[in-house]
Amino acid sequence: MMDFLRSVLNKHPQASQRFLEILPGFVSWNMILFPVWGAFFAPKAVALFLMVFYVYWLVKSLNTALMAWKSQGKIRDDSEKDFLPELKAEPEVPRIKHIVIIPTYKEPAHTLIRTLEALEAQSLGAQHIIPVIAFEERAGEEINAARETAIRERFSESFSHLMFTRHPASIPGEVVGKSSNMAWAARELQKIVETERGWDRNYLTVTSVDSDVCFHANYFASLTLNFLRSKNRHRRIWQGAIMFYNNIDKIPMVMRVFNRLFTVISISGLGRENGRMNFSSYSLSWRLLEHIGFWDVDVIPEDFRVFFKSYFATAGEVKVEPIWLPVMADAAEADGFWSTFVNTYEQVKRWAWGASDDSYILKRWIQDTHAPFWDKTRRVSQILEIHFLWPVNWFILMIGIPLLQLVNPLFMLSGLGQDLMTLTGWTLLPTIFALVVFLLVDLRSQPNFKNLSWGRKVLYPLEMLFITPISSLIFSAIPSLDAHTRLLAGKYLEYRVTEKV
Repeated sequence: MMDFLRSVLNKHPQASQRFLEILPGFVSWNMILFPVWGAFFAPKAVALFLMVFYVYWLVKSLNTALMAWKSQGKIRDDSEKDFLPELKAEPEVPRIKHIVIIPTYKEPAHTLIRTLEALEAQSLGAQHIIPVIAFEERAGEEINAARETAIRERFSESFSHLMFTRHPASIPGEVVGKSSNMAWAARELQKIVETERGWDRNYLTVTSVDSDVCFHANYFASLTLNFLRSKNRHRRIWQGAIMFYNNIDKIPMVMRVFNRLFTVISISGLGRENGRMNFSSYSLSWRLLEHIGFWDVDVIPEDFRVFFKSYFATAGEVKVEPIWLPVMADAAEADGFWSTFVNTYEQVKRWAWGASDDSYILKRWIQDTHAPFWDKTRRVSQILEIHFLWPVNWFILMIGIPLLQLVNPLFMLSGLGQDLMTLTGWTLLPTIFALVVFLLVDLRSQPNFKNLSWGRKVLYPLEMLFITPISSLIFSAIPSLDAHTRLLAGKYLEYRVTEKV
């Protein structure tokens, strides 16, 4: 079977590429529309499909809630932990250096300074950290020079090295975005790594970080210990708990609820030992990054790409391990309600554009002959599940049965129709329980919740419980379906930087 698929890819590279690109949108649209046309021609099949989906969602919701609760407990424990005694007991700590690449387009200087201040405050010691501010040439030299001057004035004595790169505009074959910018910065760094005294590539890590991210003060202490204690340090990617709480109190309710939900899902993902993926801001060894040829320059989504590029380049040896500490990021924000609305929508659409990587992932799965078959199949299946069902979940759960009732009301009076309604009732209560757990994890994770006014403390639980269906439609189902549809139609997405205020 795999030999046949490999021959198809080799004989028809362009056609197979386009087929695989179409696949996410084709699957999601057909699943969404199945209850509509199926209600006319195959109502029993629709009812069985809905039953299976509701049970799937129940299991998934409860599992996500359990993982989020367990992960949040570990994050709370490590957030209060003193890492210094353990660091002092590790003789190789002085050899460690952490390169932190911060790609930026036109983000204001104060946003970058806040990120650098969090690096400066690391308990490990800022002298172990090498920030690399990766400017885009297309932002304009006036903007870049002004930001570089402000940063140099503030941090000239803080770090062992403070570096700046400028990614040239319009390089043939490149796609504008974070991935190509970081690839340029990494190649510029490679020249220094090869010549700089005191830089041992065996003790170098690289962290990809969005420009608005603030690491917990112990993040690099924990990363150092994890790196030094790992027997497979050059086959690991480390991921912290991404939390969109930096500005959560400042954004409107509907967008706030989405970011709170997404944060809990991020926390939950950290607890899945066999399903962890790196996302947004993550760390890996310099040797691993060098081994895979750095980031790809012709893609928008770079995080999952880095994982699978590493995974297949090492015959399936790469795994993602957790850093049980918060990595605080900004929720999408702009001046005014509508601009914040658009910013949030466009950000989620860009995340959902990760489905464009499915063609790459599937081709690597087919072509690879070294990684364990069932392990790589499980890994690929997990990503396809995330991408294919992202636009589908809301429509099936919220309007699947109403559509069946509307199109074929007589069927709903049948035995199978009544069984469907009974099953829906049985799954409702546990799903609400899962949402309550989500709420508790969210409130326990928010650093500023205890400082909120009494009114806000009442509002936050209520908005999570009642606004979630609306927020999930507007900022999850629709933008992800938008991304799938664009990919289906061959209208490729251009990188859009999320505005910072």
